[in-house]
Amino acid sequence: MSSPRKNSSIALAPLLQVETSTPKVFLRQLLSARQDWIETRLYDMAEASGYEQVSPAMSRLFGLMKREPVGISVLARQLAISRQAVHKLVNEAVRMDLVELVDSAEDKRVKLVGFSPRGFAMSAAATRNLEKIERDLADRIGQENLDTLKQILNQAW
Repeated sequence: MSSPRKNSSIALAPLLQVETSTPKVFLRQLLSARQDWIETRLYDMAEASGYEQVSPAMSRLFGLMKREPVGISVLARQLAISRQAVHKLVNEAVRMDLVELVDSAEDKRVKLVGFSPRGFAMSAAATRNLEKIERDLADRIGQENLDTLKQILNQAW
């Protein structure tokens, strides 16, 4: 399942030049535009690495998964979507051999979602790609600005 992707070669132009219905640019708009820039770059890099079949929804799912398997209901809560929607994503990812379902040690009725060996390789590639994106961003805005941005966004709100 593929999705339309924006051209990631577009520079990070100041958003104040973007036409809006109100003269004020809100933080939400700024964060959304920068998130879109990062995600577009990440999808382009995933495609170049052979993971073009991974949809944006799957990418969000994978971003929540860690080294240990996690429950579908936990993923549904974190994604703010139904368990049925998560099941659909997980089933697609199983067919792609990116995740596998394992029995919960605590409740045999519960299935947990974990990365397959191919999924772990994809996750490692995504980590390398995110590191490259951050290096590229540091080249654009300076390492000190990137460090400050990350420090601010890491604060409790």
